[in-house]
Amino acid sequence: MLKCSTFTNALKGSLRLYSVVSAPLNICGKKYATDEKMTNVTQSIVDLTGRGLHLNDSHPVGILRDAIETKLNSTDGAFKCYNEFLPVVSVHENFNSLGFPADHPGRSKSDTYYVNGDQLLRTHTSAHEMECFAHIRNGESKQSGFLISADVYRRDEIDRTHYPVFHQMEGCRLWTRKPQDGHIKQLQDDLSKLKSQLSQQKTKIIVEDDTSQEGNPKQDYMSHDEVELCSQHLKRSVELVVAEVFERKLESMRREEGLEIPSELRCRWIKAYFPWTAPSWEIEVWWQGDWLELCGCGLVQQEVLNNAGFPAESTISWAFGLGLDRIAMLLFEIPDIRLFWTQDERFHNQFEKGLISTFKPYSKYPGSTRDMAFWLPSDKDFQDIHTNDIMEIVRTVAGDLVENVKLVDQFTHPKKLKKSQCYRINYQSMDRNITNSEVNELQNEVARQLIERFGVEIR
Repeated sequence: MLKCSTFTNALKGSLRLYSVVSAPLNICGKKYATDEKMTNVTQSIVDLTGRGLHLNDSHPVGILRDAIETKLNSTDGAFKCYNEFLPVVSVHENFNSLGFPADHPGRSKSDTYYVNGDQLLRTHTSAHEMECFAHIRNGESKQSGFLISADVYRRDEIDRTHYPVFHQMEGCRLWTRKPQDGHIKQLQDDLSKLKSQLSQQKTKIIVEDDTSQEGNPKQDYMSHDEVELCSQHLKRSVELVVAEVFERKLESMRREEGLEIPSELRCRWIKAYFPWTAPSWEIEVWWQGDWLELCGCGLVQQEVLNNAGFPAESTISWAFGLGLDRIAMLLFEIPDIRLFWTQDERFHNQFEKGLISTFKPYSKYPGSTRDMAFWLPSDKDFQDIHTNDIMEIVRTVAGDLVENVKLVDQFTHPKKLKKSQCYRINYQSMDRNITNSEVNELQNEVARQLIERFGVEIR
């Protein structure tokens, strides 16, 4: 477990102000300088760093991570697992090294938590990709692939499926191109092992895959055989993961009475576009009457490998990325992402290492809805106040006592020409009852900070 600041649970009696933390910022035992222009990390976000949910092998996110790592390494042990990268990275690592254009919206302060002008809380696990590539290139890692799992941070909306911190996993596998296509035999052997593994899975998978290269072309430097074998290895690897995690889910369902257990699992591959892979795909699984997207993947662009220091056209590689929280919510039937972060033992005692089980709600506490309507200052338009900035104020004031925030109305008064917005806030705790007086106090503090930060007029 990372050594980090103690997590502050749901607000109980004292309000957390919307203000950046003064220098220095202490994150996971390290101190970081802040600056007035760029720092937008609040204490409530700092308090979440280093919880390491993905490292807890009895937490749904950790159980899923371990299941994927174990299965992928069961064939030939080709993946080195990186799970303890610290969350603060450089702007170069998070954006520049991956080719994000200067005007990419992900770079904005409305989307990203900046520690200072040069450092931020990573927004994706790809921020560590170049370092992992370097370990392979320099011979520091004997494995030909890697898996990165980590908590990532984004300023985002507030609802049951979004949280300012979530967890990603990405995987990558590489082969060195050899003279006279000597690597082709290695690819064939590796693929044969994977197919053998798949044939031994209890869950029968029916796969639809009619993805031609039309509109999803291969890279020029790769031969047809390389593309075909590398693509098959990628898809069989992902299918192996899907078969494993859903087999564990089906085992859980078999322990309960009265459930209809599917006899097979239907999957399909569809074309996709990602800036760092070509060709690219997504895999979807038919589950409970709907197609669910689970993973994006593809063959790594040569430019990415060149940027990582590999000699031009010396390497072929595939990569995938997935969101651990979203899949864990599906498999464990978690109704609200905030539950992952609760410290209530009624939640944590339901899960154990290696098992996917269905969450049993231990209570349903009533919510309380309030509208926050305000006039914008005369010198501001709707786009001048980003929705994520409103969300961040509510999140910082109410913490995990807020279930949902939604912009429900905005208009311009026809005579006064004043612009109005209205946000609907639903306050609801997952662990306890909250009183009307407590909600009113929270609502008043949100209003006060909206006035102070944006100069709005409460309606």
